[in-house]
Amino acid sequence: QVQLVESGGGLVQAGGSLRLSCAASGRAFSNYTMGWFRQAPGKEREFVAVINWSGINTYYADSVKGRFTISRDNAKNTADLQMNSLKPEDTAVYYCAQFTKTALIITTDPNEYDYWGQGTQVTVSS
Repeated sequence: QVQLVESGGGLVQAGGSLRLSCAASGRAFSNYTMGWFRQAPGKEREFVAVINWSGINTYYADSVKGRFTISRDNAKNTADLQMNSLKPEDTAVYYCAQFTKTALIITTDPNEYDYWGQGTQVTVSS
């Protein structure tokens, strides 16, 4: 059974930074794509960033490109999201997720992901 646990959320002023971390257990972490998603109140869950099994391929939502960086450490079974230049519209619950169907592609569709963490709240004040 896969367990994903996010940490690092909190309250920050606009322009500030936070680093989210996702700790995984239960499967061969290094085999699978990891994604970060977020959900703001009253909105659907949306894609933020994704990284393939090796860490070589990454992809970002346009809204965070140039400000957020996704990374992973397969030796530690972690996937991180460094968030800089935060804006009030980045306020949301952030989730990490694991896509296990194949290692050959990355996907931004949350419906394709098999395992999810419980989420961590990020609040950016103006």
